[in-house]
This record gives sequence, structure tokens and C-alpha cells, in this order.
Amino acid sequence: MFLLAVAGAANAGSDGIVTQPQFLSMPRPGIALLEETILEKLTAYATRIYELAIDNLGDPAILYQIAIIAALFVPALLLSFKVEPLLEARARTIKGMPALLRFVVAFLRRLEWLFFALFLGLAYIVTNIVEWPGRNFLVYSCMLLSGAWLLVTVVSQAIRSRFIGRFFAWIAWIYVAASIFGVTDDVVSFLERTTFGFGPDVNLLFVLNGIFLFGVLLWLSYIIGGFVEGRINKIDELTPSLRVLIGKIVRISLIILAVMVGLSTLNIDLTALTVLSGAVGVGLGFGLQKVVSNFISGIIILMDQSIKPGDTITLGETFGWVRELRARFVSVVTRDGREYLIPNEDFITREVVNWSFSDRYVRLDVAFGVSYESDPHQVTELVIEAAKTVARVNASGKEPVCWLTEFGDSSINFLLRFWIDDPQKGLTNVRGKVLLAVWDTFKEHGINIPFPHREVIMRTPVELKRTE
Repeated sequence: MFLLAVAGAANAGSDGIVTQPQFLSMPRPGIALLEETILEKLTAYATRIYELAIDNLGDPAILYQIAIIAALFVPALLLSFKVEPLLEARARTIKGMPALLRFVVAFLRRLEWLFFALFLGLAYIVTNIVEWPGRNFLVYSCMLLSGAWLLVTVVSQAIRSRFIGRFFAWIAWIYVAASIFGVTDDVVSFLERTTFGFGPDVNLLFVLNGIFLFGVLLWLSYIIGGFVEGRINKIDELTPSLRVLIGKIVRISLIILAVMVGLSTLNIDLTALTVLSGAVGVGLGFGLQKVVSNFISGIIILMDQSIKPGDTITLGETFGWVRELRARFVSVVTRDGREYLIPNEDFITREVVNWSFSDRYVRLDVAFGVSYESDPHQVTELVIEAAKTVARVNASGKEPVCWLTEFGDSSINFLLRFWIDDPQKGLTNVRGKVLLAVWDTFKEHGINIPFPHREVIMRTPVELKRTE
């Protein structure tokens, strides 16, 4: 782009008005695509620009402008190093507006381009006043390019994907540069004449327009879908499953609408996609069978509301709470912090225990035994009172019960049953707290927990000797 600027500066008049560079007015050979590839065309144009720039580097006016540009970039860079930390520290105090903060920080981290454009603007005014070095189009072009780069890089921060954002910034900046040097029509003509052998209408310009159009439409559908889904999630009258289902339908509908609008805008006949749709159908039937199965299973789960975000479930060896429902999988977080991405199909074909399907109450059992010397009536009362001292048991609002189950070989066996309403917080930990409360109560009231005794009978007499 710098060589193109030099070529443009060489063809600019003393008043700074650009004339079309010489290489653009050269005759263009009408060679077919099979005889000249796209790479060869680009190489030919680049070679012409390079030769023209080299020829004009001997012009003192060009050299003076290059020296001015290089000299002004150094103070702009040093000034940004001093100013940027101070302003960014003040900008970090912005709270509650992360989007605004992202744009402000992105702007502050590119202050060198702002200062560079300002210095070049001052240099352009001064060179016009003193009428030296005769022509200042290169200074003017670099000023516009610096300002354009600052603008497009800051605006591209609206795109969350860094790759797409940088791609958009470069494409936008190249377009602005082509407009500045007056080569937009020539670039468009070059793109239109670069075909791919699929017909005269399918050229490089058509492909680039399609990529840009579909990218913008899909990005808008994603932004609008996220906004609508966020509003739906705030409606308390809807169940969690219904919120997710409506959000997914809105997103899918917007994507389909974006694709249809893109195809219609590009004047693509939808009937021409009949063969493609048939191939896609075959692919769905074979290669994408599992993907489609998981997608349909996800829709079924959302419609019958068998699993909702926040439910506590057990699937196989996995016990945890449902964090999110996706189009392909369900995110389940376990007590140890692991997040399992379980395919939706497993929730349709396998046995699932939903601990909070109709309500959140879960009953837990704790078995224990006491010695025959203990009063079973007293044991029952003490154990119930001990269970009530545990916060999670008391918060459920349901009274614990204790039943005598059997007279064992060495103990009277009981079964303590209690309820909790927060199974997502774990089951083993609440059982442990209840057992500790029972243990403390037994120690306080002198109730013993028996343990088995064994007698060893020696068939052959054994003589014991005392050692001195």
C-alpha cells in the first residue's frame, strides 16, 4: 500500500489532486483464466506498481515526504506511551458498562495512530502554506490512512471473534485506501474479470460480496437472537424449559431468514439448490445421523420439560445439576466441579433419575444400631431431635422420622429418614452431618453403639510361657 501511495503521489499535481496512476491506464491483455491465473494477474499488477514506485523514488519531493512521515511517527509513538497509561487508568473506573469500556480501551491502545494522523494533518497544512516540497499528496494520503485504520480497528471491537474482527478491519481499510487513491473502479473491474469457470456471473467480486453479505447477516442474526433470548429469560411467567425452547426457535429462525435474504439479494435461484438439498439430505441420513438425533432429542426434552436448567439428575454414574441445555448436549455439573457434556440422545434412550422433576424434596435414609441395654423409645426421640439440628434438614419443613427395623444379633437396628430440598448441594455431606449429630447425642446420653466380638477356640492346647 505504501508503494501504491508513492505511485499515486508521483501522479498528483502540485495542488494535491490525484490523477490516475500510469499503470492503471496501461492496456490490459484479454487473456482467459485458463491461460493466466489469479496469482499471475496479481503478480503483474504488483510488479507494475513496484516498478512505477521505484522510478519515482528519485523524485526529491517524494523523498522529503517520506522523511516527514517517518520523523512524525516517532514522537506520536512516544507521546502515546506517556498518555495511554494515564487515560486507561481513568477509563478502568467505568463500572456497569463493559461494552463502552471495551471500545474506550481499544481506542486508548491505538493513540499513536491518532497522534500520527494529527501530526500529519499539521504537516499537510504547513507544507501547503510554505509551498514546500512542492507536492504533499503522500503526507495527505498517510494522514487519511492512519485515521481510517484507527476508526476501523476501534469499530471492529464490536465483533467478539478476534479473527473475524481483524479480517473486517483489514478489508475495510483496504477499501478506504483504494478509494483514497482512486483505484476502486479498477479493482472492481479486476475482480469482475476474475472468474472460476462456473459461468460469467460467478467471479471473484461475486464471491467476496457473498462472503461479506452472509457474514453481516449471520452476525446480525446472532446479535438480535442473543438480545431476544436475553429478554425471554427475564419473563418469570415462562418455565425454564420454555424459555430455552423459545430462545432456540428464535435463533434458528433468524439464521434461516438470514440465509434466505442473502440468497435472494445475490439473485441466486433457489430451485438451483434442489440437487444440493438432496445431497444434504443423504448426508444427514448417513454421516450426520447422530448430530440430527441429538438435535431432535434436544427439542423433545425442551417440549416435554422432563429436564430443566437447575434440575438435579443422575445418569449412570453421573450425579449433578443441569447447568444449560444446548442444541446437541446437556451440561451437567457434578459436586467435584466437573462439567459433563452429555448428548441429548442419552436422556431419551437411557434411564434418568430426576431428583427435582415434580418437586425439590428428596428423602434420605441413615441406618444405625444401638446396644440392647438402651431404651428404644428414648433412642427414637433423641435421634429425631439430633437430625433437626442440621440446618439443611430443618430447612426442608418436613419432620424426620425414626423406625425400629429389627432386632439384630448384637444390636437394635433403626432407620432414620429425613428430607432435604437442595439435593444439588450434595447428599453424602448431609448424611455425614446427621450421623455426627446422632453420635454427639449418644455420647451425651450414654447410649452405646455395639460392635461385634469374636471368640477364638484353639482345638489343640497351646502352652504359654512367660519370658523373663
